[in-house]
Amino acid sequence: MISDELKAELLEVGLEAARRAGALLRDGRPADLAVAATKTSPIDVVTEMDIAAEKLITGILAERRPGDGLLGEEGADAPGTSGVRWIVDPLDGTVNYLYGLPSWGVSIAAEYGGESVVGVVAAPMRGETYHAVLGGGAWLGTTRLACRPAAPLDQALLGTGFGYVQTRRAHQAEVAARIIPLVRDIRRGGSAALDLCDVAAGRLDGYYERGLNPWDLAAGDLIAREAGAVTGGRPGEPASGELTLAASPAVFASLQPLLEEFGAWHD
Repeated sequence: MISDELKAELLEVGLEAARRAGALLRDGRPADLAVAATKTSPIDVVTEMDIAAEKLITGILAERRPGDGLLGEEGADAPGTSGVRWIVDPLDGTVNYLYGLPSWGVSIAAEYGGESVVGVVAAPMRGETYHAVLGGGAWLGTTRLACRPAAPLDQALLGTGFGYVQTRRAHQAEVAARIIPLVRDIRRGGSAALDLCDVAAGRLDGYYERGLNPWDLAAGDLIAREAGAVTGGRPGEPASGELTLAASPAVFASLQPLLEEFGAWHD
């Protein structure tokens, strides 16, 4: 059982790391921003700023919490000895950032015993920082968040995302084409962490995507759940790379069977 004191300490560290990394990314973005590498395909990029932000975050965590484990998108992976593991996406929405679009963020979660207990998502271009502590609600600054009230599926605004591998994108487009006639509309924001926070804040009724990594969803999943949303994957399964779904309870109950039927969980 994790203590309230430890949760408070982890939140403080996560907020500091996200704030400083967000400021670096916002203020330090070069006009001639370069692509440092590719991830899953030539259009899935890593910028020099992803790498710089993760280095900053890992340095803060090593200084403040030297015994903790770490899993980071840009390669950091250490087991730790304390029972706490940080899961870090230093720049979620890299392509948005590369193009100068504002929908990107820093996502930092802390796990204890394999369960997310703290989540922080900083969105510097929005001037917003979301956070949640397990059992303590979800917050945007000092405002407590709550997902939208129940709505029929045909009145639901959904978010989704698409992978960068061609075969996966093609199937995801087929699934979206089947979903669109059944809902109010679909948005594609480009940052899974922010989409999950938008569910928490009531800006979306639901969000689904296949192909997320632990660092994409660890913080946002906790924030959405603490705001009253239901999160999961395929029926009976938690959110995962196979499928992630977060929505107000009524929308979740209507949408999950459709995603299963439409094969949103496979390529």
